[in-house]
Amino acid sequence: MDHFAGLDVSVKETSVCIVDDVGKIVREVKVASEPEALLAVLKNPAYHFKRIGLEAGPLSQWLYSALAGAELPVICVETRHMRAVLKAQINKTDRNDARGIAQMMRAGLYRPVHVKTLRSQKLRMLLTHRKLLQARPSPLRMTSVPPYATLVSRWAS
Repeated sequence: MDHFAGLDVSVKETSVCIVDDVGKIVREVKVASEPEALLAVLKNPAYHFKRIGLEAGPLSQWLYSALAGAELPVICVETRHMRAVLKAQINKTDRNDARGIAQMMRAGLYRPVHVKTLRSQKLRMLLTHRKLLQARPSPLRMTSVPPYATLVSRWAS
């Protein structure tokens, strides 16, 4: 039997909802928003996950890489699309959002988002900082007389 999970991530806690292939809720739990706590719930051998949905957000890259590294079928989904679908709920809570994400994973109603690897993010950061340093005027470029000319004139006298 296939299972689907929805993760509603906030800064401190993550609501997890696991449903089976007919949509019946198998488990609902709140855990800390850390990879180890999520893996403790999701790596249970009783579950055979087909998709695990994770809404794009500030912690999504960190959690996505940890879950994908544990060979779980995690999918990061577009926030605006998810918000539009979940907005129709009467009670908007983290628990209900996790339920909605799990049901959307089961039905295939999601838009996946590409999550950059940690290596590509570091490379992008280095290139951005390099560009900023190149654009910043250095003290040597700001002088009207080249620095070597002043050294030569001092040495010659």
